Amino acid sequence: MSEWFENLKLQFDLNFIQKDRWQYLLTGLGNTLRITLFACLIGIALGTLIAIVRSTSDRVLPSMRKGLGRTLLNIVDKFCRVYLTVIRGTPVVIQLMICYYVIFSSSRNGVAIAAISFGLNSAAYVAEIVRSGIMSVDNGQFEAGRSLGFNYVQTMWLIVIPQAIKNVLPSLANEFIALLKETSVSGYVAVKDLTKGGDIIRGVTYSPFMPLIAVALIYLVMVMFFSWLVGKLERRLRNSDH
Repeated sequence: MSEWFENLKLQFDLNFIQKDRWQYLLTGLGNTLRITLFACLIGIALGTLIAIVRSTSDRVLPSMRKGLGRTLLNIVDKFCRVYLTVIRGTPVVIQLMICYYVIFSSSRNGVAIAAISFGLNSAAYVAEIVRSGIMSVDNGQFEAGRSLGFNYVQTMWLIVIPQAIKNVLPSLANEFIALLKETSVSGYVAVKDLTKGGDIIRGVTYSPFMPLIAVALIYLVMVMFFSWLVGKLERRLRNSDH
């Protein structure tokens, strides 16, 4: 047993202490959190806009009179449908590589490109989450808004959206956790994220066990922490309903 611990200590020293190799993990962790945060903001902003278009089309389009407004809404709705189909139907790593090697090929800011790529991917899933929240709000809320003199846009932003966001907030928080784990493929475009940091250490020391376990444990701790926050959020929302 003592020999096993001694070997473990040597492996730890080789992978993390010598030449300050632990800094690869620290730098990668910072990049991972930055990518996740900015991707989440992009996903929520774009996803909410798509959800509003989709839910408005479902509620209003059948009863709209023919004209420019109906035509524009129909075109935008179809574009959103195509976007959702393409994004949800293709692997995120392929989308990341297309963004890096094709769309933004003139730039080498991998962190920013990864944040945009994951944000566009997350927006497709956020859109469906928020749309389900909007559609769950009773039609009486729209009628109440109209009775107060609000137009459709005002009713949506001031009355419906706040209720919808409250209903789907736990689901959005879980999407953030899923997004955090999805960013582990950022290394495909040479972004030095947490996973890439562990891979660099492994390539130098030729010792795969310790770096991979360290990366897995860091992800596990982060997911457990954010899951705990989501649990507290859900309990607070339940308590506020009483």
